[in-house]
Formats: sequence, structure tokens, C-alpha cells
Amino acid sequence: MPLQGRTALVTGVSREQGIGFAIARRLLADGTRVFAHGWTPHDDEMPWGADRGGTAAVTAALGGEGDRLAYAHADLAEPDAPAALLAAAGERYGMVDTLVVNHARSSTYDLDGLTAAELDLCWAVNVRATLLLVQAYAAQYDAAAGKERGGGRVVLFTSGQHLAPMSQEIPYAATKGALQQLTLTLSDALVDRGITVNCVNPGPTDTGWATEELAAQVGRALPRGTWNTPDEAAAVVALLVGGDAATITGNTVDAESGFRRWVH
Repeated sequence: MPLQGRTALVTGVSREQGIGFAIARRLLADGTRVFAHGWTPHDDEMPWGADRGGTAAVTAALGGEGDRLAYAHADLAEPDAPAALLAAAGERYGMVDTLVVNHARSSTYDLDGLTAAELDLCWAVNVRATLLLVQAYAAQYDAAAGKERGGGRVVLFTSGQHLAPMSQEIPYAATKGALQQLTLTLSDALVDRGITVNCVNPGPTDTGWATEELAAQVGRALPRGTWNTPDEAAAVVALLVGGDAATITGNTVDAESGFRRWVH
């Protein structure tokens, strides 16, 4: 059951094929105002690259900026960026009652290749920024006003490192593991204010990054033979931020469609 009259900050909305885009689109469809965040320089560094039309095309595909959608660029490696994002969202739409922390720095470094600089950058973007976003969100959240809207919601994103090794992505796995482990702690820190905190592991999701070989290999390990879609990840988020999930907090939802990692 969607909650009406709400405002969400969603990070990591930079590509039309991405999970962040799907989340923003779903929340808008459910009647939520969305303040979206993205940082395309990271996409430019990655094999998949940034969308050709840039974030202008992303916002246009979401219906364009206006009364229900706003967009901001921010490098979450910068210590002041999380608080600035919350302040900008509040200035535009008032109190943010829903925070979806979807952004991540992808990092394909194995044990031999990892560096202190890469570890520090992944920590700054994936963990430090997340904690500072939650801190800034909690500081601006008014429990009485939030209760009238159905309560506060925080959704974090992890990967599958708590279910199987990810030895080719050690900085990424370490930081995503930290978020999964922090979920229960953050939930306890915020539950007395009427805010739930949950974490989503969306499983293998087709956002256009996998090679044909990897897509086929992983597809064989999924019972239905295809990867999850960004819209399916967005549906899990919609459940967790909706009215039917008011009693769910401190949990990691493994939405993996029965992923059989032992199948090659």
C-alpha cells in the first residue's frame, strides 16, 4: 500500500537502465515526490559508461523536473555532500520522510590489485556517505509530522557478499558488507523516532553492465533463466517504504529469485 503525500531522496539515479532510475520512476508512480541524485563522472569511468543523453535525458524520462521531481549532482566522496543533499531536498520539497540509499562506487579489485586509495574511496562513497546521509536525514526528520505520513523509511542497498565470496571485488564487497551489517544497528538507533531501516540485496540485476558470457552463466544459475530487472528491485523498495511494511525493520531482504550460485 503506497503512502501518499511523501517526499523521497533517492541516490544513484544516473542511468535509465539503472536500479536508481527504476526506484525513482516507481515512487513517482506511487504518488511520492522524488529528489533524485546522481554523479555521472563515476559512470564515465566504468565499462558501461554514462548515458548518451546524460542526466537531462534521465530526468526527461522521469517526466521532467517540477512539482514532483528534482535532480541534483553531487560527488558523495566529498564529506559535506550528504548534508548538502538533504538540505537541498528540504528546501525544494520540505521534510524528507523516505531515504533510499542506492548509489555505490563499483570496484573490481582483487586482493593482489587493491590499493589504499581505492579502499579509502570506496569507504568514503559507499559507507561514510551512507552514514552521513542517514545522519542528516534523521536530523531533519520530525517524528510528529512523519507519523501523520505513515512513519519514516530508510532503505539501504547491499550485494550478495554475505551469501557467497566476491574475491574479484574486494573493496566493493567490504563496503557493501558494512552496510548490510550496519542495518540492524541503524534500525535500533532510529526506531524510537518512528523510522524503519532495511537493506535490499537485489540479486543479479540486468542494468547493462554484464558481458554476454557472464549474463549467460548467471542466467543458468537463476531458476527462471533470466536476470532480475531494475523494476523488480524497485518493487521491493516500494514494499519496504509502503504502509504494509510499518513493522519491518532491521532486516536484509535477499531478493535473488532463488539464485543458485553453485550452478555454472
